[in-house]
Amino acid sequence: MSSQTPTAVLVDELKSLRDRVMGISESVISTTDGLLVAADTATVHAESAAALSAAMLGLGRRTAAEVGVGGLRDVVTRCNSGYVVVLAIGEQALLMILGDEGLDVAGLHRESPATVRRLSELLGMVPAV
Repeated sequence: MSSQTPTAVLVDELKSLRDRVMGISESVISTTDGLLVAADTATVHAESAAALSAAMLGLGRRTAAEVGVGGLRDVVTRCNSGYVVVLAIGEQALLMILGDEGLDVAGLHRESPATVRRLSELLGMVPAV
């Protein structure tokens, strides 16, 4: 058993994804109702990012259902100086990834399924707040 706290283990997983995918700058794990679970951030207000990512995921799910293109996998927003990507972690959590202009989107899509699986497993050990 690791001596790290459950939150520290989650942050380590976020840092590992950042190390594996070029261009990831920050990331946040939250519940689908917008509560912060863990964050690897330096400049972004983590609680605000958690709330906004829940809204993005909800809108994306509603849009996907309305237009009939199947279940939502992710929401990718391309901005002038980077990306915001929101990935569902099961039905109760989500991962927001912030990337710079050089974000390796293909690499993120390649690496994210395993990361989402690991986060899903790890979230099983995080006690309810």
